[in-house]
Amino acid sequence: MDYLNAIYSHFEESARVKKLVINHCSQAIEKTIITVVDSLKNGGKILICGNGGSAADAQHIAAEFVIRLSHEFERPALPAIALTTDTSVLTAGSNDLGFDQIFARQIEAFGQAGDVLIAITTSGNSSNILKAIDLAKKRQVKTVAFLGNDGGKCKTRVDIPIIVPSTNTQHIQEAHITIGHILVELVEKTLFKF
Repeated sequence: MDYLNAIYSHFEESARVKKLVINHCSQAIEKTIITVVDSLKNGGKILICGNGGSAADAQHIAAEFVIRLSHEFERPALPAIALTTDTSVLTAGSNDLGFDQIFARQIEAFGQAGDVLIAITTSGNSSNILKAIDLAKKRQVKTVAFLGNDGGKCKTRVDIPIIVPSTNTQHIQEAHITIGHILVELVEKTLFKF
């Protein structure tokens, strides 16, 4: 196996996908930044969910909001909750209500009008994500989805779909965390004027 060539190819494809994101997703990312800023200015919070690697991304992005992304200045914590972290809630919900309800149930508990749900799914078809989006909309929670492939069922169910133009899960996920970092960075800069 030619490891160096494989490494080079991976980086090249990852960079190619991210360049596509610039052209295909920038307006949706900008709309998301504005939506999150408006929510936070009006006392809202950010709820984030995903499965597998996207669950890890949900936690990562929530941590950046709560703690901080930029170390150039001190700022207050921003209210963001990863709906992927409470093992008691996740396992009780899966056992008692079914896995497809684990995020919707938490939206029922925590989601309020003016909040923002960021759902992360490379396929756009995860039933627990779709149910969370549907309940969020009923509760007047703004909905954003970080997607891939063709956007799946989520693309028409959310207020703002951000569809990474790739069918390769790992490169979609790499783009999703980059989008998450851009979102947090520009929200920080907007709210705290540094």
